Amino acid sequence: MIEQNLQQAVSSALLKLYNLTVDPSTVVLQATKKEFEGDYTIVVFPFVKQARRSPEQLANELGSAVKEAVAEVSDFNVVKGFLNLSVADVYWQQFVSRAMANPNYGFCTPVEGASPVVVEYSSPNTNKPLHLGHIRNNLLGWSVSELLTAAGANVKKVNLVNDRGIHICKSMLAWLRYGNGETPESSGLKGDHLVGKYYVEFDKHYKQEVQDLVAKGMEEEEAKRQAPLMLEAQDMLRRWEEGDKQIRDLWSTMNGWVYAGFDETYRRLGVGFDKIYYESNTYLLGKELVQKGLDLGVLFRKEDGSVWCDLTADGLDQKLLLRRDGTSVYMTQDLGTALLRHNDFGAEQLIYVVGNEQDYHFKVLKLILGKLGFDWADKVYHLSYGMVELPNGKMKSREGTVVDADDLISEMEATAEEMCRDHGKNDDMTPEQLKELYHILALGALKYFILKVDPAKNMLFNPAESIDFNGNTGPFIQYTHARIRSIVRKAAEQGIDPLSPITADTLLPLSDKEKAVVRTLHDMPGIITSAAENFSPAMVANYAYDLAKAFNSFYQDTPILREADPTVKAFRVQLCAVVAQALKNTMHILGIEVPERM
Repeated sequence: MIEQNLQQAVSSALLKLYNLTVDPSTVVLQATKKEFEGDYTIVVFPFVKQARRSPEQLANELGSAVKEAVAEVSDFNVVKGFLNLSVADVYWQQFVSRAMANPNYGFCTPVEGASPVVVEYSSPNTNKPLHLGHIRNNLLGWSVSELLTAAGANVKKVNLVNDRGIHICKSMLAWLRYGNGETPESSGLKGDHLVGKYYVEFDKHYKQEVQDLVAKGMEEEEAKRQAPLMLEAQDMLRRWEEGDKQIRDLWSTMNGWVYAGFDETYRRLGVGFDKIYYESNTYLLGKELVQKGLDLGVLFRKEDGSVWCDLTADGLDQKLLLRRDGTSVYMTQDLGTALLRHNDFGAEQLIYVVGNEQDYHFKVLKLILGKLGFDWADKVYHLSYGMVELPNGKMKSREGTVVDADDLISEMEATAEEMCRDHGKNDDMTPEQLKELYHILALGALKYFILKVDPAKNMLFNPAESIDFNGNTGPFIQYTHARIRSIVRKAAEQGIDPLSPITADTLLPLSDKEKAVVRTLHDMPGIITSAAENFSPAMVANYAYDLAKAFNSFYQDTPILREADPTVKAFRVQLCAVVAQALKNTMHILGIEVPERM
């Protein structure tokens, strides 16, 4: 790439001219500002003092040396100590041909035999269906996995299903009390929706019991602990951990309903996993680790029988690991899961995609793993992300006020259908093709709107904005891709193959907008590398938008199939094809399909 050549040339010139040793990778290249002539700008001020030159003199001397050393540099100019380098059009034209020959342009080749990076995402509870918050988690986890793969990592996608605990018992108890034997088949509900219905039902009756106890004079906090439903749910959890057959059979049945529902939602979202772990299995290993910690003296047991880890010396507090009745907590199973996952994969890194409300939890997890003697504890990384909020506030599962994932996908599909009908450009497509198109557009809108936001930030989800065919949206990029593919198909009818080499030594000079497209394409490998280093699909999303925007500006002002010069026409068709491939590849990282026509 030209950037490395320029950095090396500057480093060599500094050594030759001024006896300065500078690592080429530390030479900062910037895109030249639009108001100045050039492609790359080098700030020379860091070298002025040691070179004993004025900024202007140093920049001019470096410019002459770089131009002589790098054949692709056609000219340079100096503006107040800023060295602006111009790259010859023939370089950009040859770059387009090289990119056209590489369908995976921008992606790194995976290192054979590299230890895997394990990315955990989704991690649903089996007491409710997936909702909008889960959608951000799943889309972020999937996209980060694809991003790391594109950057050359060996990635394993995993899911930990939280299939045990007091919340599960709440749904089970409510179904026993109020369900009258209702099943997914008898109700017509997806299994996860049915179980979620009884989680809400539990909360409704539990709140009433708390109100009744408070009315009788009990303090509210004590009423919450002493409410009969809560006591019965806690007893059910103890019986589950003791292996009570009746409880275990009901648990298996209701979880089976939920798994079938989850699988359908995952399919619609277009996400999947290499391996699925279940908390009901991993918590036992966690209990063994708790015993190990007691034996090592890094954990302690209180008088009531509960087990804790004292983290006050680490600036935190004491962390509960086993309740006084011997039942485990989330931290217990996460300890077991981390060890199991490390043993399964020998992972280079364990990445947990979990909301920022769990920041404390993962600090504790790393600390306890370290105290237990695991030297790989520092490989645990919490990819913390912000919450998804709605115009009318936050969601609450137990109150039934969530935005259901299945309902949201269906609503997005209906909106996509309405917008396509308004545009009236799909009359030649079959009903099956149209249905598939609506789904692709709906998921493209949903995924892009969520992933274009930096993971660390909270976000406000607005479905209407997400599916607009204009602006920074998924459908805008999808439409741009479809437009380009139409151009390439029409070019094929004229006998122009974008894969055919363009043999002319020089072409007509590139226009500013044409060059802007090529330069944006040229940035793609660096964007992917930087995005992977920052675990930020948002950088890829906004790059795809910038590329689509640059192409549309070029398309509006530049003849392509109407160009008279056959060599120039062939180059522009090739440029179109490379842009389409780049959009397809970057959107693939986001889990978004791009249609061939719209």
